Amino acid sequence: MFNKILLPVDLAESEMAERAAREAVALGKASGAALRFVTVDSVVPVVPGYEHLASQSKIDAFVSKIDYPKERVSAVVRFGAAYHEVLVEAREWGADLILLSSHRPTMSTYLLGSNAAKIVRHATCSVMVLR
Repeated sequence: MFNKILLPVDLAESEMAERAAREAVALGKASGAALRFVTVDSVVPVVPGYEHLASQSKIDAFVSKIDYPKERVSAVVRFGAAYHEVLVEAREWGADLILLSSHRPTMSTYLLGSNAAKIVRHATCSVMVLR
């Protein structure tokens, strides 16, 4: 089925992140896939490394609660536009599935486009969107 599942998470949206993590674990267990959690900070660090360490510790704490073999789970923090960094991480890591959660679309999303829509549109691998 899948060998590498990339899971972008917004740690500020803990309920959505936890639900997506449960789905990723279920898919991973069914196929023996490696899981990579990625969070994207939109601001480039002013003090090099400071924000990165804070974000890394937050995602590490989140991932430590995942019920999955620890050697099959990794986490990374990227900086920039969310959709772009998710796509770059998927390509560099060699993901064959991006599993992401998304809010229900609103009128502004239809007009401007959401991160989820951009990821679906431009990904070179399969994408599963959880509503």
